[in-house]
Amino acid sequence: MENYRLRFAPSPTGPLHIGGARSALFNYLLAKKHQGTFIVRVEDTDLERSSKESEENIKNSLKWLGMDWDEGIDVGGDYGPYRQMERLDIYQAAIDKLLAEGKAYYCFCSEEELAAEKEAQQAKGETPKYSGKCRDLTPEQRQELLDQGMKPVIRFRVPEHEQVVINDLVRGEVTFDTDGIGDFIIVKSDGIPVYNFAVVLDDVTMKVSHVIRGEEHLSNTPRQAVIYDALGYERPQFAHISLILGRDNEGKLTKMSKRHGSTSVVAYQEMGFLPEAIVNFLALLGWAPEGEEELFTLEELTEQFSLERVSKSPAVFDMEKLKWINGMYIRKASAERLLEYGLPYLKKAGYVDAEPTVEQMIWAMMTIDALKNYISCFSELPAIIDQYRGKVIYRDEIVDEIKANKEIIVTVMTAMKEKLEKVNTINSDTYQQILKEIRKETGYKGRNLFHSIRVAKTGEDHGPDLDKLAIVMGRDLMLERANEFLEFAETL
Repeated sequence: MENYRLRFAPSPTGPLHIGGARSALFNYLLAKKHQGTFIVRVEDTDLERSSKESEENIKNSLKWLGMDWDEGIDVGGDYGPYRQMERLDIYQAAIDKLLAEGKAYYCFCSEEELAAEKEAQQAKGETPKYSGKCRDLTPEQRQELLDQGMKPVIRFRVPEHEQVVINDLVRGEVTFDTDGIGDFIIVKSDGIPVYNFAVVLDDVTMKVSHVIRGEEHLSNTPRQAVIYDALGYERPQFAHISLILGRDNEGKLTKMSKRHGSTSVVAYQEMGFLPEAIVNFLALLGWAPEGEEELFTLEELTEQFSLERVSKSPAVFDMEKLKWINGMYIRKASAERLLEYGLPYLKKAGYVDAEPTVEQMIWAMMTIDALKNYISCFSELPAIIDQYRGKVIYRDEIVDEIKANKEIIVTVMTAMKEKLEKVNTINSDTYQQILKEIRKETGYKGRNLFHSIRVAKTGEDHGPDLDKLAIVMGRDLMLERANEFLEFAETL
């Protein structure tokens, strides 16, 4: 049985983005499906942009999504270190080998020379690539340039007139012509290896079996492939998953970016999305389950996932679909979990204290449970509570309905006012008792009773169950609304 070892290797230059999270998820699912190893390592050779803060954000986002790793940063393993800047000696050994075998060479061309060369090639309609000016410098010429204080880069000597064939597990056979690549840099002038070189050594020494990554990395693959070949290493199996597209204001689909909305996992976390909903949604961005079901736990995704069902076509980030999925998970969540995720928004809106009392916690739990069918993410809670606790505004069609049924509604709300004045607090039991007494005294039931109360209290003709709304509003506010309605009715 093949030993599946897959990795997610982010650069800590910002928060974990949705595209990165999807790549991590697909690697995680394939590893777990085959009882393999999921590795998380860090590509931190971009010294100017890398930060510890970004690394912590990425780690926390992965953990929040439920993608704990078996090996890598923090947890260790047999093939570390797991940060590139701690692996420079490993890279140096391979660099020395390539230089000694003439498969790499020092290049002293300045940025100005390279820019001029590129401009000239573009003017001729040619694809820009390095001309190979420093390919065949003699040892004496090289030493003379070093003596002048010039700091060279190291370029890989790409074989000429060859085909690089990649058997991609998603895209099938993809062929590249080495003559279109040009000798590329593998070590910068400061001695730090570049991505395309370091990633090969990392994957080889960590015994990575499969590399699942975004389609934008496909153009890097031939460069990595020739390095594998030059060092005598077996290539891993590659799978390049489709781009994620977003729809702009005009409906046009383009590569997802900030103009389409939030792109980082933490932004969706802050909006009040559940991690299992994000995972479920990400899995459906480019992967199709066998049946019609669209809601899957992480365990169910692990069982069903396969690269054979990953599409070549771009995936479209549909915010409404994400909200629908999240809403479905909210409705299935326990009262305790709803409270855990909803409470921060109630605190921020001032509905409960920073350190809530027992009474506030009970109110919060019952309120969130009452409104869970009417939100798609927890950040919507304050607005919907405001809707039921704020001043009632009667739309024209509701006013017409009140006029047509004024006698019934006024009778019901007068009885409701009298009952509320006799109690100090309201809960589901006391509310049901009040309804029972109103029904007995007025003779009204069904729509005449329940719809009259809803229209008068909320100005709406549909919404949460009345006994749950009673909890959301509380006795004092319900009494206030009853008085306000009766005063309003007198003007009609």
